[in-house]
Amino acid sequence: MLQDREVATRGELMSKGMTRRGLARALESGDLIRVRRDRYVAPTAPADIVQAVRVGGRLACLSLLKMLGVFVFGCDRVHLHVLRGASRLRSPTDRSERLPNRRDRTVRLHWLPLIRPAAVTSSCVGVIDALAQAVLCQLPRHAVATLDSALNKGLIVRGQLGEVFAALPARFGALIPLVDGRAESGPETLVRLMLLALGCSVELQVAVDGVGRVDMIVNGWLVVECDSRAFHSGWREQLRDRRRDAALAALGYPTLRLTAEDIMYEPESVLAALKGLVTSRQGVATPPV
Repeated sequence: MLQDREVATRGELMSKGMTRRGLARALESGDLIRVRRDRYVAPTAPADIVQAVRVGGRLACLSLLKMLGVFVFGCDRVHLHVLRGASRLRSPTDRSERLPNRRDRTVRLHWLPLIRPAAVTSSCVGVIDALAQAVLCQLPRHAVATLDSALNKGLIVRGQLGEVFAALPARFGALIPLVDGRAESGPETLVRLMLLALGCSVELQVAVDGVGRVDMIVNGWLVVECDSRAFHSGWREQLRDRRRDAALAALGYPTLRLTAEDIMYEPESVLAALKGLVTSRQGVATPPV
C-alpha cells in the first residue's frame, strides 16, 4: 500500500500487483483515497499534500518546508507548484469543482520553472525549489530565518545557497552573507538580525564554563536567550533557566530572555529592549570568560 507522502496512478498501482477488483475494494474500505482523476493516496496522507494533489500540483514553498520541520513565518494557506500550462485545475476541497479565480483561492500557486525537476516526487517539489519559493514568499528577515533553519537541520549545505539564489532576482543575493546555519530556531535568527542592524557583534551557540551553551553573546558581555513555550513552559524548566541566569551573572554576564512569541509578533518591543541594553553598556569593559 502507499506511504503517507506517496501519490500513485492506477497504472502504477497495477504494476505493483493490484487488480481492478482490489482497487475497488481499497477505495470502498478507505485504504486508498482518490483525490482527483487517476490520482490515489493513502488515508494517512497529510492534508496539505491531499489538497495540493487534488488541485493538480505538488506541495511546495512554505507548506512543504513547514512539513519538514523548517521554520517559516505565517503559512496560512497551502502552497503548491503547478506546471506552466497545466489544465483541469480543481478545487482543493472538491475534485468535482474547478479551481476558483485568484481572488477566491485558499491556496497559493507557484508557476516558475523548477530548479531541480529531477528532485520532485509524486507529491512534493525538492527542497532547493521550496527554499527559492520561500524567499519570494516572505519578508527578507523571515527568508533568512528559513534558510538558517534548513541549514541547521541538514536539509541543504551552505554550498547549495548559490543554487537557490541563482534562480532569484539579483537583489536577493544581499541575503546570502546573513545566513548562518548555527541558529537553532527562527526567532534566534530574527534577534540576530536585529542586533546586526544595531551594529553589534554576535556570537552564536556559545559554550560558557559551568553553565553550558547559550543562544548568543552580544558584544562580548550580554547573553540573549530565545525561549519557546515547548521547552520553557513548566516550573521545572523555569527554575533551571533562573539558575543558569544566576550562574551567568556570577561570571559577569547579564541575561535577557525573550519569548518566541514576542520576537515574531512584537518585534518593535524586542528591538527597543535590545537597543536599551546595548547602549547602556557602551564604553564599559567586558567581563572575562
